[in-house]
Amino acid sequence: MVDVILGLQWGDEGKGKMVDVMAGSYDIIARFQGGANAGHTLVFNGSKHVLHTIPSGIFHENAINVIGNGVVVDPVSLKKELDGLKNYDIPLSKRLFLSRKAHVTLPTHRLLDAASETAKGKAKIGSTLKGIGPTYMDKAGRNGIRIGDFELPDWKEKYRALVKKHLRLLDCIDVDIQFDLNELEEAFFEAVETLKQLSFIDGELFFKKALSDGKKILAEGAQGTLLDINLGTYPYVTSSTTTSAGVSIGLGIPPRKIGKVYGVFKAYVTRVGSGPFPTELFDENGRKMAEIGREFGATTGRPRRCGWLDLVALKYAVEINGVSELMMMKSDVLTGFDEIKAATSYNYRGKEIDYFPYTIDEKFVKPVYTRFASWKKPVHEIKDEKNIPENLETYIRFIENYVGVPVGVVSVGPDKEQTVFRHKDSSEKS
Repeated sequence: MVDVILGLQWGDEGKGKMVDVMAGSYDIIARFQGGANAGHTLVFNGSKHVLHTIPSGIFHENAINVIGNGVVVDPVSLKKELDGLKNYDIPLSKRLFLSRKAHVTLPTHRLLDAASETAKGKAKIGSTLKGIGPTYMDKAGRNGIRIGDFELPDWKEKYRALVKKHLRLLDCIDVDIQFDLNELEEAFFEAVETLKQLSFIDGELFFKKALSDGKKILAEGAQGTLLDINLGTYPYVTSSTTTSAGVSIGLGIPPRKIGKVYGVFKAYVTRVGSGPFPTELFDENGRKMAEIGREFGATTGRPRRCGWLDLVALKYAVEINGVSELMMMKSDVLTGFDEIKAATSYNYRGKEIDYFPYTIDEKFVKPVYTRFASWKKPVHEIKDEKNIPENLETYIRFIENYVGVPVGVVSVGPDKEQTVFRHKDSSEKS
């Protein structure tokens, strides 16, 4: 079976840490969607590591890491990640595989992303400007270049034709984007040669054999459920399927092979970029969350917007993903607050509702809060669930009762060792 770890909010929930924590129990770690717009932060042995495309199991000796066909790969960005791993003596050709059907982000995709976002003005969606949207557009438009094309003799002809199209599109966008295409292409072609040193696979065949051989697979999501292209807060979303449904299309694995779905969420909520955010805070509490939680985007460095936990949105995410178990991150950040709030319903167009509506724009939605007493004693050294402060345990149990799914893991700090398991199932994964 294939287990899944994914985010239940607007990304940045701490998925990378939990994949790293659990990777030792799996044979294969596989990314199934997104691209270099992801930023998965791992902290162990006092060091911090940020991955963007490479799966978060790369530091585990016994795990094969796969970039699936649903991912879009920027060779330049991936080369930088690979260069950053050189000091760790990781046998990358044996530990990191690329699906031939994964689409490729070209330098001109980044230019189109920047031009499109600039042209939107105040209506911009907050793109990471990594070229992700334009790459998926070419994929849907059946114009894209895939990893497997690099093995074919005519791939540069395809490249030139697509770049020509992109340059025409740039001419049609009424903004001034300065660039040196020759310089961008030099870095791109160099990166492609680096990628060719890795193992290219037919992902769907690889996973079919792995499952037949009884291998344990962990699928790793990027971004978060509320950024899903179909079910998220459109148009302020990413360009891929971030929910558990994306595992099947992003890896070529039948839905019936999916086992447990682990949903990762913060004890509060953050969002990067534009878009509605019902529980967003503009007061001292919001500033305190951002400061203590070091809330800056792992990919962009942009400050994250912070707010109280939104249980209406969390339950929505739990239900559409079929979540089996919850993993609550950054419980330590809320230590010492005067009180803690969680949205348990919305006032939507004058009517109180407990479901996630078509729009959560602030013109239509006002959160209705339930209040909780905070925990005053620091939790970052807790190792056993018996030592979880009473007020934190009360908060956790309320969340469990509201969404109908158990919280199996509570993170009490950024290091992988700062992880508390609350029942047997999740502890067996550590």
